[in-house]
Amino acid sequence: MKLLLATNNAHKAQEIREILSDSFTEIVTLRDAGVELEVEENGTTFRENALKKAEETLAYVSDRFDAVLADDSGLCVDALGGAPGVYSARFAEAHNDAANNQKLIALLKDVPDSERTARFCCCVALARKGLPSIAVQGEVDGTILHEARGHNGFGYDPYFWYAPFQKSFAELSSEEKNAVSHRKRALQKLREALDV
Repeated sequence: MKLLLATNNAHKAQEIREILSDSFTEIVTLRDAGVELEVEENGTTFRENALKKAEETLAYVSDRFDAVLADDSGLCVDALGGAPGVYSARFAEAHNDAANNQKLIALLKDVPDSERTARFCCCVALARKGLPSIAVQGEVDGTILHEARGHNGFGYDPYFWYAPFQKSFAELSSEEKNAVSHRKRALQKLREALDV
């Protein structure tokens, strides 16, 4: 069974291959397959966006692939009513990590530590020819720091404090982060669903 990953992110692709290699004979990225397709992510939930990306991509490549896997993820902050949520990548007008983080910290300026709870969420969707799509979500809980810590990772990682390791996500090694990440948890759920 051939699986197309609706991504060109090499790190993400490697993580997916490690977890799902037993379920598919071939796993390739959009770039590997020579596929150029942009699906507009205009859903109101991670699930809607992930399913839309997976199903529209499968419709485009169904002559070559049996299934497409897509994901959507972001940061949900309780004190902000779940924002930035699906708008995590485009939270600030400039649509870059520095601007997004600056806006986040400004909005939380007067929020006490006890109310700065947040979680990273990832929904993984698998669209399959002739079978119903599967969508599962993984989450990892943390709190939002007042100042950035660490230089690894990307996005909101420097401000996301992960208590079990007593580090920000940007202070974790890639191995540490991948072991506990929201994407890893979602992929494990998908693997379990495929094994049923």
